[in-house]
Amino acid sequence: MSASSASAWLLSQNQTSPRQRENAKTIAVTSGKGGVGKTSVSIKLSKLLAKSGKRVLLIDCDYNLSNTHLKLNLPVASNFYALISAEKPFDECIHKDGNFHLLSGCNGNIELFERGLELDRLIIDIISEHQHQYDYILLDSPAGIGKDNLTLNAYCDERFVVITPDKSSITDSYSLMKILSTKYGINENHLLINKVSSDVQYHRMIKIMGETVEKYLNGRLHVLGSIRKVDKAVDLFDGILLEDENSALHENFVKIINKMTEETGVKQDSISPFTWGRGQEVQPMTCQGVL
Repeated sequence: MSASSASAWLLSQNQTSPRQRENAKTIAVTSGKGGVGKTSVSIKLSKLLAKSGKRVLLIDCDYNLSNTHLKLNLPVASNFYALISAEKPFDECIHKDGNFHLLSGCNGNIELFERGLELDRLIIDIISEHQHQYDYILLDSPAGIGKDNLTLNAYCDERFVVITPDKSSITDSYSLMKILSTKYGINENHLLINKVSSDVQYHRMIKIMGETVEKYLNGRLHVLGSIRKVDKAVDLFDGILLEDENSALHENFVKIINKMTEETGVKQDSISPFTWGRGQEVQPMTCQGVL
């Protein structure tokens, strides 16, 4: 099967009536550029959803450069390869912590590297087979505009695009949304802005991104919020993020979860140059932290 026909097949599996499905809601946590905090965001959102009583599966889609297990202090394993090679059943390949389940990738697995996999099809097959077991399936997507990443992003019900204020992150994330719009007809995405230094910067970024997406892509952004930038080591930050439930950072993510799980969803905060906050100033949702 060619790459184009594989992509079409994958998308057809989810585009029939995604809002009417009784199975898991699928969310791709994505970005145009690496190093913006996708993995930390994916883990935190998954953990909070699980704590709220939802059954959650997080899949690390960076299948041979996996980081999720490292951030969770789990041992390096080759369970992803064992799963796709049918050496182990799914249930033995995931890490379980209550309602939170993780399918991590591998790290420099030579056999996996040499197989030339259609990763997008493999991931969708996993989702299709096990989505009835979960309320949410989150994908920690690789950064960039590779075919596998684009197809997985387009397949999911929602996309959470994580960006930072630097120009390359903004430009690359716009490129990601542009190709998703042009090639796959995806015109709505959610936005989470990381490493924000001020409320003014936050407002400027959502205005720039919202107006640009609306004008050139005829699309809409739904703003989840922002994370404030502070000078902390990444390892220390991840410890606070994943373990300290008394931190302002944790409270911020609780707000994000509440916002995304409201009955009307984050679409209440849609922005465009013509519906800017529905006539009201969009209020920033910030905390002290860095992803």
